[in-house]
Amino acid sequence: MPEKIKLEAEFITLGQFLQIADVISTGGMAKWFLSEHEVFVNGEQDQRRGRKLRAGDKVQIPGIGEFVITE
Repeated sequence: MPEKIKLEAEFITLGQFLQIADVISTGGMAKWFLSEHEVFVNGEQDQRRGRKLRAGDKVQIPGIGEFVITE
């Protein structure tokens, strides 16, 4: 069962998501993390830390977990 991440706004960026989901400890680590790890958004690999995530989006990080964005 994917972990749920609740939105406080219309969207969050992939970089913000990584921090909210406790995958990284600081926002500055997002670029490094995305260059070193595969991250899939709705089944497609994406390394853009500015990628907008909205309610219903699914994020999968092999070896770390699966997450779903909720309102």
